[in-house]
Amino acid sequence: MSNPIPRISVVIPSYKVTRHILGVIAGIGPEVSRIYVVDDKCPDRSGQFVREQCSDPRVVIIEHAENQGVGGAVMTGYQAAIAEGVDIIVKVDGDGQMDASLIPDFVAPIVNGEADYTKGNRFFDLEQINQMPAIRLFGNAVLSLLTKLSSGYWDLFDPTNGYTAIHVNAARHLPLHRISKRYFFETDMLFRLNTINAAVVDVPMDASYGDEVSNLKISKIVTEFMAKHLRNFGKRIFYNYYLRNMSLASIELPLGLAMLLGGGGYGIVHWLQSAHAGTATAPGTVMLSALPVLMGMQLILAFLAHDIASVPRRPIHRMTRARAKAPARATLPE
Repeated sequence: MSNPIPRISVVIPSYKVTRHILGVIAGIGPEVSRIYVVDDKCPDRSGQFVREQCSDPRVVIIEHAENQGVGGAVMTGYQAAIAEGVDIIVKVDGDGQMDASLIPDFVAPIVNGEADYTKGNRFFDLEQINQMPAIRLFGNAVLSLLTKLSSGYWDLFDPTNGYTAIHVNAARHLPLHRISKRYFFETDMLFRLNTINAAVVDVPMDASYGDEVSNLKISKIVTEFMAKHLRNFGKRIFYNYYLRNMSLASIELPLGLAMLLGGGGYGIVHWLQSAHAGTATAPGTVMLSALPVLMGMQLILAFLAHDIASVPRRPIHRMTRARAKAPARATLPE
């Protein structure tokens, strides 16, 4: 028996995109059965604009009474799609940067059982990334490294790419009310997906920059995101290596950090004492400092190797039924 055709929906967060949103909707192909336009308290009243100007029967307008940010708008769309019983939810921006004809490419890995969540990667084609402004190129490289550490998805890149698709069974298991509502939500989504062991893959796409105005300033958010990445890294390590599972890596990380910091601190103290006295540091003291530092680095590298090898590969949407989340998941710390 052949598998039934999945019901695909698209969520479009709408804020100051009235110049482009009708074209975005028009470009969405017949494979999509529902389109949710979420007016995030747009000053241009984009929801009303689409209601008056668009006759596509697939379109559903959702309006926020207060601005919640792009993440909040997407989560509202997710909740509407889950309630309606769709199979796959695609998120497309309303500013015209994302080619709607790529929707089948984002859906295919999910339908084929290769992923629970897919996201765009504008860095796949090296010839195309020349179109990307230098500050975005640098900022995305920094954010990608931070995201690998905090999310645990070491094989992904371009973390701020908002072109995504998710299977509804994976979305049901996410704490949608906890996911960041502002610009950090794409990377926060990856952290949350890792905590439920969802399989995530990148989908190659070209960078596109037209006359749209982006509210995201990479130069301003790198430092702001740093603290949030550190927070998520700590929470992920606690969840995956202590709360839900214990392994050799659970010992390697704290032991490696203790040896690295202890040996380094011991060496620095004795080096300062020797410098103050004007004498050379004793070889034995150097060895007592260097040995734990080297062993600590080896243990930390072993932990990272284990973490990289532990990237979720098996889609969970095939192992879960369409049901509400188990209450136990809601008890996880914020």
